[in-house]
Amino acid sequence: MKALVTGGAGFIGSTLTDRLLVEGWEVDVVDDLSTGSLGNLADARALRTRQFSFHRLDVRSAAVTDLIAHRKPDVIFHLAAQADVRVSVARPAFDAEVNIIGILNVCQGALAAKAKKVVFASSGGTIYGTPEHLPVREGHPQRPESPYGVAKKAAGDYLHYYREIHGLEYTALALSNVYGPRQDPHGEAGVVAIFAGLMLDKKRPTVFGDGDQTRDFVFVDDVVDAFVRGSERGSGLIINIGTGVETSVLELYGAMARAVGYPDPPKNAPARAGELARSSLDPGRAEIHLGWKPFTSLDDGVAKTLEWFRANR
Repeated sequence: MKALVTGGAGFIGSTLTDRLLVEGWEVDVVDDLSTGSLGNLADARALRTRQFSFHRLDVRSAAVTDLIAHRKPDVIFHLAAQADVRVSVARPAFDAEVNIIGILNVCQGALAAKAKKVVFASSGGTIYGTPEHLPVREGHPQRPESPYGVAKKAAGDYLHYYREIHGLEYTALALSNVYGPRQDPHGEAGVVAIFAGLMLDKKRPTVFGDGDQTRDFVFVDDVVDAFVRGSERGSGLIINIGTGVETSVLELYGAMARAVGYPDPPKNAPARAGELARSSLDPGRAEIHLGWKPFTSLDDGVAKTLEWFRANR
């Protein structure tokens, strides 16, 4: 099998690339390195075989369509994105260029290559908007409250169009809060990585608001397993990838502080405007259609993440 992974130098994409290579896939990685890093692909690049190729391209470029048509992957894993909600609010046109033009370029390339499928990284934390009930199921109305969420919803609509009109199969995975090794501790998102980087440097992390806001934290290896399963199953569906468990920011802080041996309480700052109070995704459809369940506990995932950050400081 041949795969093409957009955003493959990011922390999720590179972990997926490693998994595919281990399982014998030929993999092309596309990334513009705006947020990803070639360091994340060190294991893949060390192969130096025909099994792996890297292409520095922006998904907004028509060259991506041409590359897909030329390389003829069986499956395209589309993870490249402008993923910062606040950037999307400040620069909605830029967000749309990356997240909407990007999916169109991928789909056009998939048609030209006669690819079997596109597996798409959607966002369970934004496409549904303020949840009416928790954990959120896929039948929940999609009422996104940010340009980022709107673009992810639109991408799902385009995938439906390409399937119905052109016969291009897809599976859209609505991810909850993914964390794990290789996540950027200096980014705006990824609270586990941010806390890990600061605590290991003996600096006090900041908690915004009262810290009682909840998120559904799912480990990167579990997410990658869902992507691989999605290459063969779950066609035509949006599928939540989360744990169904709410964890408050303060609970997360306490678990990480205990694991690190960090003694101090967090700094407090005003709540961020527009932040959801609670969030979790029901993974029941994933179990039915992908045979997938989350298999890494939060404590184990935090321990693995901290181990990686210690080794790569």
